[in-house]
Amino acid sequence: MHTTSIRRFLTTSCSLLLVVLLCVPPVGFPAYALQQKQRVRKSGVRLVLGIVIDQFRYDYLMRFEDQFGEGGFKRLMRDGAVFANANYTYTPTYTACGHAAFMSGTTPAHNGIIGNEWYERETGQRVTSVSDRQTKLLGGKPDAAGASPAKLNGSTLGDQLKLHTGGQAKVIGISIKDRSAILPVGKHPNGAYWYDESNGAFVSSTYYFNDLPDWVKKFNGEQNADKYFGKTWDRLLPEAAYARSLPDDSPFEKWSYGANTFPHIVNGGEAKPGPKFYTQLEQTPFGNEYSIAFAKAAIEHEGLGQDDVPDLLSLSLSANDYVGHFFGPYSQEVQDITLRTDRMLAEFFSYIDQKIGLQNTLIVLTADHGVAPVPEHSQTYGLGGRVEAKTMTDTIEAALSKRFGADKWVLSLVNGNIYFDYAAADRHQAPRAEVERVASEAVLKLNGIAECLTRTQIIAGQIPQTKVAQSIALGFYPSRNGDLVIVSKPFWLAGEPIVTSHGTPYSYDTHVPMIFHGAAINTGLYLNPSSPIDIAPTLAAILRINPPSNATGQILTEAIKLNSKP
Repeated sequence: MHTTSIRRFLTTSCSLLLVVLLCVPPVGFPAYALQQKQRVRKSGVRLVLGIVIDQFRYDYLMRFEDQFGEGGFKRLMRDGAVFANANYTYTPTYTACGHAAFMSGTTPAHNGIIGNEWYERETGQRVTSVSDRQTKLLGGKPDAAGASPAKLNGSTLGDQLKLHTGGQAKVIGISIKDRSAILPVGKHPNGAYWYDESNGAFVSSTYYFNDLPDWVKKFNGEQNADKYFGKTWDRLLPEAAYARSLPDDSPFEKWSYGANTFPHIVNGGEAKPGPKFYTQLEQTPFGNEYSIAFAKAAIEHEGLGQDDVPDLLSLSLSANDYVGHFFGPYSQEVQDITLRTDRMLAEFFSYIDQKIGLQNTLIVLTADHGVAPVPEHSQTYGLGGRVEAKTMTDTIEAALSKRFGADKWVLSLVNGNIYFDYAAADRHQAPRAEVERVASEAVLKLNGIAECLTRTQIIAGQIPQTKVAQSIALGFYPSRNGDLVIVSKPFWLAGEPIVTSHGTPYSYDTHVPMIFHGAAINTGLYLNPSSPIDIAPTLAAILRINPPSNATGQILTEAIKLNSKP
């Protein structure tokens, strides 16, 4: 090309490039922010409503389907995308882990939430997944410690929605339990609220603001828990409708408050409302009703879903978990609270439809875990049993003292994790890997124990290629887990003093509902393997935003209507 032609070409190209650059505002420029808003608007979603039912097995949808109304679970299953083979892939399947996975899109190995609580070596204390000594409680006991998402690693869907909209999206978390309100909505929500057993109020912490919003104070003053004092929880349907469940007077049921049979009087055994009543309340269907009432107040006063910028409301219903722990999954109480939850959701969906429009709302419903049958019930079928915590620790202490010398070797047993006293190992010049090996071999000899992996094995990646072992690795975060991780055999409870519990990698603990409902959703029943860690990436794809930072779940493309250009 001639020199003059080359010069003319370069001049023209540079001019065009300059025009292009001038037409693209930089990040933070108002026009750019407007463009980002418009991109999110294309999803057609004004409110993302994430519902977690605490301790809710998938098979409840099948066992009680004929007794549901039309507007609750049936509505979701009829008009939504139902993933009928959704399982958690990690161990342990506990509340904090499930709620963290829900909107982080990943497992404890990445988000760091390894249980409801764990032993903290730095302080020599057990800590919870949301405890935070740097915060104060708002609305509860004066000067009580607060809670925060400080221990959660990475972002959640709500954090990404905030980033994408320049902070214009509103993100709220609500639950009876602090961990269930806090963990799904991540690091920078507009608020997280939970229930205080000391006074029956919805509270928060100084992590979020210096004082509770006025509307929360008003709610606690006007719609307080005292209105439930003296209420009766009886069966919703005639007694004959509960024949599919165990007899109401099953001997292994054990509730801390009142009789184990219907009707249940909700007063905590007190003459007037007090801490025992407030605690009992959360263990009944009225706890869910109260949570939904607070969620409605949040929608009203925060203006959720009232403009074209999508908001996120995470609502966790905790009462089902308490009932399941005390009565077991085959009890009449679990059947009844499931039916009542169905009716409450139907009424809530009707409210959402009137206030925001279901066509503008993207609903996802799941559970944080399932639950094992009561061991004494399982044993009537030749299954399961119990392994006491003391049996496990005594066995370990005896094996290590015999091998290395008498000492106090175990510092703590939490959620199947054994934490050793490293000072004891040093005193006896015992290599830590050898201490782990000797203790693991001893535990594996106990009846009811399926697997016991050592810290050394897990970190080195030297674990068996089995479902149980792989699930342990997905639930292991080195700076928080113990030196041994113990998993019981199917239908066995290890170290659990309650009527029944969860935490294992078996289907009764891992298999949960996962249903998407909304205008952007392809209605259908999907049987391919999936997991609740797929929820956040899928929602992010629908909203056209980045998935959470640590997300390892997949986008469930079959659930999404791809009817508009990005």
